Amino acid sequence: MSERPGTQALSGRVVLITGGARGLGREMALALAHQGARLCITGSAASDVFDATIAALSQIAGEENFLACVSDVADPVAVDDLVARCLDKFGRIDVLVNNAGRGMRLISETFNTVPTKFWQADAAGWSQIVDTNINGPFLLTRAIIPQMLTQKFGKIINISTSAQTMIRKGYSPYGPTKAFLEAASRAWAADLDGTGIDVNVLLPGGAADTDLLPPSADKKGADGNLLAADVMCDAVVWLASDQSNGISGGRFIGRFWGDDEKFRDDAGNMPQLM
Repeated sequence: MSERPGTQALSGRVVLITGGARGLGREMALALAHQGARLCITGSAASDVFDATIAALSQIAGEENFLACVSDVADPVAVDDLVARCLDKFGRIDVLVNNAGRGMRLISETFNTVPTKFWQADAAGWSQIVDTNINGPFLLTRAIIPQMLTQKFGKIINISTSAQTMIRKGYSPYGPTKAFLEAASRAWAADLDGTGIDVNVLLPGGAADTDLLPPSADKKGADGNLLAADVMCDAVVWLASDQSNGISGGRFIGRFWGDDEKFRDDAGNMPQLM
């Protein structure tokens, strides 16, 4: 049985989640809304999919507790505007979920069956992945930290991938960008020690059913499996709640989430908390 904080465990807590239009971001946003969070979500572009997510979240949270913004997380000006809009509506930001990311489909639509060598990658696609997956979390976190320092409370949740993916053949630059993000998360946690701000990493624990994978009647990850897109919902609610206060520098895997299983590594083993 997965651990679920009590009803409305996040009542009044303001959460900004990037890449919330679809996939993991949408499912996490829905879970947070059901727990009473006041939400700001971003999408990279207006779309019917984004509109449908906005409608669903507005119904759960109420328009007074919800804000949706089209924003490019790799653009410093857009990021500053996004944070300003969120603060203007809610007055504070308690939790940042750095979920927006770009994957290997920018390099090849067959990357998961025909690996593309790194030197064969299109430079523009490579840069777009790096800008979104590395610079995006930095810019958002950088913009929000001063406000969190003032309130002496905050939670940064950086969305990552499995360790195998970070070094898997044909997964550059996506895998290496997540390796960077995990290293940065540990460094940020150390920088923020004693401030009341926690920084943690959250990942599915395998390929999830999202648009990062090419559409297919037999969609699956490199390991032959496919996780449901809501695989991280219980974990993200816990990380956003007071139950995780003071836990920082950790790496949490949705696939193994459950009673006494929070800290399992990619293989399902129980390492010590980082």
